[in-house]
Amino acid sequence: MTTSPTESRAATPTGSTASPSTASAPATTPSAATSSDTTYPATTDRTTLPSYVGLHPGEPNLMEPELLDNPYTGYGTLREQAPLVRARFIDDSPIWLVTRFDVVREVMRDQRFVNNPTLVPGIGADKDPRARLIELFGIPEDLTPYLADTILTSDPPDHTRLRRLVSRAFTARRIQDLRPRVEQITDALLERLPDHAEDGVVDLVEHFAYPLPITVICELVGIDEEDRTLWRRFGADLASLNPKRIGATMPEMIAHIHEVIDERRAALRDDLLSGLIRAQDDDGGRLSDVEMVTLVLTLVLAGHETTAHLISNGTLALLTHPDQRRLIDEDPALLPRAVHELMRWCGPIQATQLRYAMEDTEVAGVQVRQGEALMFSLVAANHDPRHYTGPERLDLTRQPAGRAEDHVGFGHGMHYCLGASLARQEAEVAYGKLLTRYPDLELALTPEQLEDQERLRQPGTWRLRRLPLKLHARS
Repeated sequence: MTTSPTESRAATPTGSTASPSTASAPATTPSAATSSDTTYPATTDRTTLPSYVGLHPGEPNLMEPELLDNPYTGYGTLREQAPLVRARFIDDSPIWLVTRFDVVREVMRDQRFVNNPTLVPGIGADKDPRARLIELFGIPEDLTPYLADTILTSDPPDHTRLRRLVSRAFTARRIQDLRPRVEQITDALLERLPDHAEDGVVDLVEHFAYPLPITVICELVGIDEEDRTLWRRFGADLASLNPKRIGATMPEMIAHIHEVIDERRAALRDDLLSGLIRAQDDDGGRLSDVEMVTLVLTLVLAGHETTAHLISNGTLALLTHPDQRRLIDEDPALLPRAVHELMRWCGPIQATQLRYAMEDTEVAGVQVRQGEALMFSLVAANHDPRHYTGPERLDLTRQPAGRAEDHVGFGHGMHYCLGASLARQEAEVAYGKLLTRYPDLELALTPEQLEDQERLRQPGTWRLRRLPLKLHARS
């Protein structure tokens, strides 16, 4: 029996099955966190919960321990309450949480909901609700455009223009052409894994799951090898959601990208960054300097953070579900379908950024007012028993062969993840070669130890800090 990631706290098989009404209720309930030992927002610094958590009964805050400790059960419970649930964002602002699969897909396609709240009549730049969040995370005000005017936060026509500039690097043919290089990088990293082992144990996150996607995306964009360690730190600082780290890193990162662009402009190459520079020069400046910086920032960070944790989460799932791993061993052609199921079942991104209603509208029988914010709960939608049979089960054969993906792990609609095909390819290569090269691969910690010691309790994500493995556990 294969069960949901939190049914035994760390993706291990149990003998119980969740009922349809609770979808992924844990067989072992996680210990309740208290305000004295819960991190904000799940960094290595032990701090107290924000004082406003719990101030709005009936409107759960994304920082509440029940949602951080066990998001599969926590958000599953909210999904069973209603398709839209009134909740509170991490800054305590009110939001609508969209929880059910069909409703999530429907609203993701609905252009009455926008990423940029200043497009909503009556809001404007002087009332931008994102300003509070930027201040909360310690980001200098003069850097606001680098966060507010990006391909991730824009809407048509700007989103269409920016996406068109980079989409040619992510076509199906281009991704397929990259596969030999992805395989070469993977083989080299796997060859070196034993060199990083201490007492026979190696951290897969540090020495494989991260280096693979960051090497691939940096080569594609045009980031030199000597700068990649710096980008790893940038990504870790931003992903920490720690205001001190983010506030210090953002100016350094923006200045670094400007420097890289200036250097590349003087010596163009055959890479994506050089292509953006040529496009800017040929297009009469329609691509602004700020937009170019944000494209580099977004492509590099989004191009490795999510994939790294898809690789580590998926590896953990396969090692704790030997029946599913056996399916891959017996039929490697199953890997593309397996990647989809792993993205659904234990994907690293569990919630999206906010969308804003351009006008009063009804969603699933709920009245949403103009200017109100919505967040899509991917973890709830991807485990919705209305759409999936036995959503708590890991089933690598679930995704129909040759069919469009049946999950929302990469989003849906016009904002569907630009690099999804590259991420899937990297994960497919990573799983296949890792399990072939090290067939005796085993966990160095119990699943319970991993859950308690290594999982980052952070709103909207499901990630491991480390994944210690034994490469040659059996003779």
